[in-house]
Amino acid sequence: MMKKLAIAVVALMFLAPTLGLVTVGLVMNPAAIACLSSSSLTLGNVPDSLVVTTANGETFTLNKQQLTHAATIITVGSSIEGVTRDGVQIAIMAALTESTLRQLANTGTYPESGDYPNDGNGSDHDSLGLFQMRPQSGWGSVADLMDPEYQAAAFFGGPSGPNYPSPRGLLDIPGWQSMGKGEAAQAVEVSAYPDRYNNYGPVAEKILATLTSGASTSSTTASSATRPSPASPSPTDAVAKSTRVVFPLPEGSWVHTGDFGPRIDPITGESAFHTGTDLAAADGTPILAAADGVVTVAEFSGNWGGLIVIEHRIDGATVATAYVHMWRNGIHVAVGDRVIAGQHIGDVGSSGHSTGPHLHFEVRPGGTYAEAIDAAKWLNDHDAADLPEATAGAGCSAMTGGAS
Repeated sequence: MMKKLAIAVVALMFLAPTLGLVTVGLVMNPAAIACLSSSSLTLGNVPDSLVVTTANGETFTLNKQQLTHAATIITVGSSIEGVTRDGVQIAIMAALTESTLRQLANTGTYPESGDYPNDGNGSDHDSLGLFQMRPQSGWGSVADLMDPEYQAAAFFGGPSGPNYPSPRGLLDIPGWQSMGKGEAAQAVEVSAYPDRYNNYGPVAEKILATLTSGASTSSTTASSATRPSPASPSPTDAVAKSTRVVFPLPEGSWVHTGDFGPRIDPITGESAFHTGTDLAAADGTPILAAADGVVTVAEFSGNWGGLIVIEHRIDGATVATAYVHMWRNGIHVAVGDRVIAGQHIGDVGSSGHSTGPHLHFEVRPGGTYAEAIDAAKWLNDHDAADLPEATAGAGCSAMTGGAS
């Protein structure tokens, strides 16, 4: 890049009459300006935790490991010519959306990925790491992509990036500076869910304001209102503020096939009480957390097959949601993980007491081992669905059968 600029300068010396016009062109060209600017960010101390809120109003807590990954993105971005503060924010937004700032292995596709330092296991195709980059798409080897610094450099791209010119990083996207931040993140990630990135804009901004002392090159410095208070609420308090509920499968991916209540068991042929709502979907369809919460069960066993239970605090009350029948490699969270509404937590499977790929979804007011209620009605009541509701009035123990 610098060599090309030097050649251009020499050429301009022989084109003095047009020098003024060329200078004006450079001033008016944001891409040219970006090539001569940097983020000017100075990294400060990384706190133990940070409470953040998305554009949709979900509040959750990032731990020190997640914030350390954000610090890595900031450090790498600040070292690359042409990456502005906005560029760093875009990268953090992308990593929040793709992995919640977690360096994820993918042992189902690449068993060796589990041998590298990681924050958990994912299985979205062959995706790895903070930005869920795929070796099969040319982003790098497993060893490369299990290195957070490499992932950050690959996301930013540019002539000095590890994959130049393809796959394209942010600096390789023509006009990225004039795009919306979410649009620019999508241009790099090429995600199936392009509208998710903007939701994490305020979170990325707060992370930047908290971790750095640099001045923005393109936006106003965050006010003190965006900085963590001296007495930030505990993680439990943060979850208690959750009110948003989302449907546990992507739109258009499912068919409602089973209701809560008494029925004839499709496998045994005997009368039984079905404790959940069944949603048929293709094997491998992403399962989404219905609300912010903490994972209390993540296991593979017996009648349930794959089972994830998440406890939430919604409207001041504890409620658990359960997700059943994932394959063993389709469980992407662990006990103690803090998740947010809409986060990819598993994949649809057909393990345990099941007749085909589907999600058996339960709602348990009171917590992990409480009695289940009609999940369809609960989703409807929280404006997350418009499903037919069961006529059965009684609940049923959360740990008994009826999970097909």
